Amino acid sequence: MSKQLPECWGHRGASAAFPENTLASFEGAARDGAEGIESDVHVSLDGVILMFHDPSLERTTDGQGLIREQNYHGENGMEHVRTRKEPQQPIPTFQGTVELLMKPENKHLKFNIDVKVYNDPVRLFTLMHDTIASQPGWETELAPRILLGIWHPKFLKPARDLLPYCRRAHIGLSPYLGRKYFWDVCDGFSMNFGALATADGQQFLKDCKAGNKEVMVWTVNKEEEMMECVRWGVNAILTDKTKTWLDMRKELAGISCPVADVSHTC
Repeated sequence: MSKQLPECWGHRGASAAFPENTLASFEGAARDGAEGIESDVHVSLDGVILMFHDPSLERTTDGQGLIREQNYHGENGMEHVRTRKEPQQPIPTFQGTVELLMKPENKHLKFNIDVKVYNDPVRLFTLMHDTIASQPGWETELAPRILLGIWHPKFLKPARDLLPYCRRAHIGLSPYLGRKYFWDVCDGFSMNFGALATADGQQFLKDCKAGNKEVMVWTVNKEEEMMECVRWGVNAILTDKTKTWLDMRKELAGISCPVADVSHTC
């Protein structure tokens, strides 16, 4: 892992300031200066990939029911659903999010896709490939920026077969499971902060550094936990509070001590 200060990835975008998993939230993270955005995917009944965390609509929108049981298009489709949180926003599609990422001002942004276990991997990854491959210059301008976040081993083979150009990271809460099922087939690990704060988690960090595996940490919203991530030397912090981490990182960048010693006075 690099000794540079961790990158900032907007967890569901800049979701502390905007409705989570919306284009407004993604754009907010980009404006703050984040290097990446993280979002989740589900597929509608009519085959549209939506950027949404829960399997159902109730928690964050004025809609109801499971995403997989409803159409996106149509008079009663989910295209008409809006967020409860202001400013009210529609549910973005994967297509719309990719188009946002392909705008000239956003071509530096990484795209961490959290693949929820409710999905059928073949259907999801086939639809994703169709969207990705429809973009001009996708092989060089889009594919290298995509990181598939995988919770369950059943998604690994379909990911390799259908999206071989995408890097993969295991998302999890257990270093043990990460080592057992994902070590040889993933480029990195997106781990819960608490899981890395244990003795096993600290050894896992050392193993990742020795094995040249990237480490991303979620969901880090407290300043003291952001500082711990700096001490750990992780690659990226996933946070709802993108501006908080970016402002802190700017201050830390002015400290002349090595990153590992930022808690001390030079």
